[in-house]
Amino acid sequence: MKLLSPETRVSRPITDRVKESLFSVLYKYDLPKGKRVADVFSGVGSLGLEALSRAAAFVTFVERDAGVIAILKKNIEKAGFLKESKVIRADAFKVGAPVDFENQKYDIVFVDPPYSATTETQAGSSLSGLLALLQQQLTPDGIVVVRTHRRTELLDRYEQLKVIERRRWGTMAVTILRMSE
Repeated sequence: MKLLSPETRVSRPITDRVKESLFSVLYKYDLPKGKRVADVFSGVGSLGLEALSRAAAFVTFVERDAGVIAILKKNIEKAGFLKESKVIRADAFKVGAPVDFENQKYDIVFVDPPYSATTETQAGSSLSGLLALLQQQLTPDGIVVVRTHRRTELLDRYEQLKVIERRRWGTMAVTILRMSE
C-alpha cells in the first residue's frame, strides 16, 4: 500500500526495499507475528503498519508532530488497522513506548528518531536515556530496532539491552538490541 506522506521533509519513511530486508531479518527472531509492537518517532507509520500487515497483534504509534499524526491516522484507516492500533501524541524521548492500563509490555519497539538526534550514543545521551526507559516497557525477551545514519555507531550494550545484530543499507543503519539478564 502506498502511504500518504507530508509534503515537507519532516518525515523520512523507510524505502520498501529496506523495509523488506529488515522484516526478513526480524523473521529469524519470530517477529512480528502475534506480538505487541511500538513504533516510536513513527512518522507516517511505515514500520508499525508493516508489522501489522505481517500479523502483529497490536501497534502503538508515538509521534510528536500534529500534522504528521493527521496523516498517520489516515494511513492506519486506509490500511484497515484502526482496532489493532492506537496513536499517542508525545515526545518519545520523554515517554518511550507507554504501556496501557493493563501494563502490557512490548515485544518489539521500532526507534526511528531524526538522524540529528542519534549522533550522540554514549551514556547520558538522549538516545541512551530513551533506551533505558524502553527497558521498563519491554517484555523480558523484547527487541528494540534502532534506525540511524550509517555513520552512527551504537554501543554494544545499554544496561540490559545488548546489540545482537547490525545492518547497513544505503545511508542508513539498523541496530537490533535484545533484553538480556
